[in-house]
Amino acid sequence: MTAHPSPAVIARYADRAANLDEVTAWSVEVHLEDCADCRALVADSTTDDSRALLARIGTALDDDIAAGPAPARRRRWSAARHRWLVWHLVPWTTMTVAVLVCAVLLEALQPSLPSLVALLAPVAPLPGVAIAWSRRHDPAWELIAGTPAAGLAMLLRRTAVVLAVVVPALAVASSRTGVSLASTLLPCLAFTAATIALGGLVGVHRAALALGAAWSLAVIVPAVLTAELPVLLQPGSSLGWALLTLALGGLAAARPDNFRRLSSLN
Repeated sequence: MTAHPSPAVIARYADRAANLDEVTAWSVEVHLEDCADCRALVADSTTDDSRALLARIGTALDDDIAAGPAPARRRRWSAARHRWLVWHLVPWTTMTVAVLVCAVLLEALQPSLPSLVALLAPVAPLPGVAIAWSRRHDPAWELIAGTPAAGLAMLLRRTAVVLAVVVPALAVASSRTGVSLASTLLPCLAFTAATIALGGLVGVHRAALALGAAWSLAVIVPAVLTAELPVLLQPGSSLGWALLTLALGGLAAARPDNFRRLSSLN
């Protein structure tokens, strides 16, 4: 209904006993959403009993609100927690730390094996990064995905939480096994940046799975079979890992719009 409804139609709409067809009632309701003048006419057309009923309801609501508890204060730390941390990350980061502990123990029991800590360092953060922003694991994913806070910024925050757990664990494991700290931390950061950069194209979850599987098949399994640490993890490779990390980080930062698509963070 583009024109204002007539006073007679408004009176019939406001009268519960009147027989107003559904099409006309619907068109009046649509018009009332944007027309304050017609809403005032509807209010004037109501009976005294209806006005008295509405007044009683309003008074009762005001009394209930006044007698109820005071509104809870908004907790700033709660909002920060949802941006930086979600509880479903805890079991995955715990599992990662447990795997690194097992790697240290295996190296102590089997000195002939290549450094398991160095072999696992690149893929250590991938489980946590894979679910840091995942439809399957985050119960509030649908609610947060449509907000301005979603996207690359939130993924980086939650990835930083994962690294805050994994990096100290790698540092301790490296000190226990005598592995160079650069040989573990730089590959760890490089694979994290690779997951984010590739995740903007195929999805973070898929990128983490693909990179983890590729590293396991191409590096970890041959190294365990030959009992030799690959060239990629030798001390002289630190510069290459550092340059790769910077390049992949720049690639991810250059295309932040890729992470506005819901499928890219799935």
